[in-house]
Amino acid sequence: MAPDWLVAPSDNELEELDQFLRAHAGDEDLLLDGVHGFLTALAIGPQPAKPEEWLPEVLNAPFGDADEGARVLGLLARLNDAIVPELETGTYEPILGELDGDEGDEPAFTARGWCEGFSRGIDLRAAAWEGRLAHDSTLMELLGPIIALAIEDGVFESDADFAPLSEDDYEECLAQIPSAVAAIAEYWREHPPTGEEQHATDTSGQPLRPRRRGGHWVH
Repeated sequence: MAPDWLVAPSDNELEELDQFLRAHAGDEDLLLDGVHGFLTALAIGPQPAKPEEWLPEVLNAPFGDADEGARVLGLLARLNDAIVPELETGTYEPILGELDGDEGDEPAFTARGWCEGFSRGIDLRAAAWEGRLAHDSTLMELLGPIIALAIEDGVFESDADFAPLSEDDYEECLAQIPSAVAAIAEYWREHPPTGEEQHATDTSGQPLRPRRRGGHWVH
C-alpha cells in the first residue's frame, strides 16, 4: 500500500480543503480550483518549487490549532504530489469551479479559478516562462486551450481580437486541459530552461521576479 502522502485526496477530503480555503479567503486569495491550477503550473513548469515558496501564495491566515494546521498542510501536500503521477498515468483532471444554475439543470463548470491559479504559477517562474515564450511559438501553441479559456473567463485581457467561445468550444477547451498540461510538462522535460532564461532581465536590466500579470496576457 502506498504511503498516505502519495495518495491523492479523496472527494470528501477535497471538500474539506475547499471549506477551509473558503472560510479563510480574501478577495485576492485562491480557492481550491485556483490552488490546483497554481500547483499544476509549478509541477509541469521549468523549475520545481519547494513548499516554503508556494505555501505563502496559498495560505494567508493562521491555523486555529496545530491539528488543523497539520491536516490542511497534509492535504495540500497530497494534492500537489498527486499531479505528476496523475499525468504519468493519464488520470489528471483539473479541479473546476461549478456555476450556479436552476434546480434540475446539468452542472456547468468554469475554468476561471483554475486558470487564475495557473497564471500565478507561471508568474512564480516568470523569467523562464517569458524567456521561452518570447522565442518559441511551440510553447504558446501548447498553451492554446488554457489561454482561450482564460481570455473567455476574463482572467486575461489580450491585445489580439479573440472571438468569444461558443458553449461547445468552451467545453472542448475544458476537455483539452489534461492533454495540454501533459504536453507542456513533456515540453519542459525535453527543453529545460537555459541559465540565461532562468536569470532573464527586464528592459532596465533588473531580474524578472515573481509577479502577477494583473489580468493582462502579455504574449
